[in-house]
Amino acid sequence: MIKREHYLKQIRGFYDSDLIKIICGVRRCGKSIILEQIIKEISKKSKNIIYLNFEDEYNLTNIYNSEKLLEYIANNRQEGKCYVFLDEIHEVQNWQSAVKTLRLHDTSVFITGSNSKILSKDYTDAFSGRYVSFRIRPFVYKEILEYTKELNKECSITDYLIWGGFPKRFELNENDVLTYLTDLNESIIIKDLIIRFKIANEELFRRIVNYILMSNSRIFSSRSIEGYLKNEHIKGSINTIIKYLGYLEKAYVINRIKPYSSKTKSELMYYFKIYDEDVSFNSLRCLNKRYDLTHNLENIVYNELIYMDYDLKVLNKTDDDKEIDFIASKNGKEYYIQVAYSVADPKAYEREFSAFNMLDNTHKKILITNDDIDYSTSVIKHLKLKDFLLMDSLDNI
Repeated sequence: MIKREHYLKQIRGFYDSDLIKIICGVRRCGKSIILEQIIKEISKKSKNIIYLNFEDEYNLTNIYNSEKLLEYIANNRQEGKCYVFLDEIHEVQNWQSAVKTLRLHDTSVFITGSNSKILSKDYTDAFSGRYVSFRIRPFVYKEILEYTKELNKECSITDYLIWGGFPKRFELNENDVLTYLTDLNESIIIKDLIIRFKIANEELFRRIVNYILMSNSRIFSSRSIEGYLKNEHIKGSINTIIKYLGYLEKAYVINRIKPYSSKTKSELMYYFKIYDEDVSFNSLRCLNKRYDLTHNLENIVYNELIYMDYDLKVLNKTDDDKEIDFIASKNGKEYYIQVAYSVADPKAYEREFSAFNMLDNTHKKILITNDDIDYSTSVIKHLKLKDFLLMDSLDNI
């Protein structure tokens, strides 16, 4: 497995801290691998390390609550600072009490989890600010290229646009990838959501989830989702929709960003744009291989920009009802970014380039497409997707 230095460099400064290190993210994004890589680095200076994976039924059967966990660590640690790694800790009863106790006894604690129990308000309040959290995500394209090279395989950009970046899939043959991703999707929906949140109306939940995950890279309101349900003759209240959206966010399945109005200089409170954590969530729901490459491409750009540490907003130009996909901000610099699959067609060219009309030139304007031809103008920089995916920053364009 490749070394995920992008995340390790964020965590490394906290190795010896008494702050609780929370490593979170969607199921199977690579959190356990991050723990293994941290352990490898720390083992160069200390052997006083304890690792427990609570997806292992043997561990969970014998260490099922906070008392058993504290007892096990007390019996197995050495003198001096102990480094404790607790993988999928949310499976342990009252785990937060044990973690708070451990940090008081010369212990550096690292925990991972795939669902809302890791970062729910109750537990973060219980830790009283004595923690730092790190969000791990599926592979971006640069990581995919590095890992597939290690595996003596290849991954095209089109494959990435369809099946995303869950690390394990690259180890499998082509026939097994769909089975793996389907099972992963079902595990997230059932274990992390339906069971965890005790959802009674499973059919309604699945319908809403399928609609949302197939509608990535679009602006929504809870009311518009309610309208979809009514058209499908399905009963679902606004409150239920809002609740279900929250569940998806807590399990790191979707990300929401609010549109920003250039006219009112404020966020549009009742609207939001949804991006899937991994575009495979969309593709798994497509019929007859009619994959939504257009919206998946924008979703991929979102994921890549987040990986580059940009803060993102959608610019909704309420004066002419046109939208700029992203305002990307970092280190005092802002970029207007528009995304399209192609602008080879004259109508598409006009639509995407005209979205920048009436915007000032104090910010760089960028268009990202999958075209091979450079369509840059004097004021708009066109980035080919294949070039954008290899970038670490937008600073040098």
